[in-house]
Amino acid sequence: MFLQLSHTKLDVFQVSKQLALECYKITKAFPSEEKFALVQQVRRAALSVHLNIAEGCSRTSAVERKRYFEISRGSVIEIHTALDIAECLGYCNQEQLSRLGKLIIQTFKILSGMMSSRN
Repeated sequence: MFLQLSHTKLDVFQVSKQLALECYKITKAFPSEEKFALVQQVRRAALSVHLNIAEGCSRTSAVERKRYFEISRGSVIEIHTALDIAECLGYCNQEQLSRLGKLIIQTFKILSGMMSSRN
């Protein structure tokens, strides 16, 4: 946005941004009693994915970068797990989760590759 940093051009950064936005969109339809539970958990995890990618890219140490990418990937798994519960509770269905599922898979794969290839 303001800082023209190189990580903002990375595919993983763009995909994780879309993942976060989709998580916000889908959780808007969740019941109001989930406002401070499942909704906030999914949203926090989605932001964690995006923010940890940004912070990891700013680190000069390969070990530090990898750790931030690991945290980010863990948050992807957290989103996946929370949305599975949301689907079981009837808050959303497979059709509604289709785009989000693709973003989850894409983000997970890119992060996994970054963790194994960055030195």
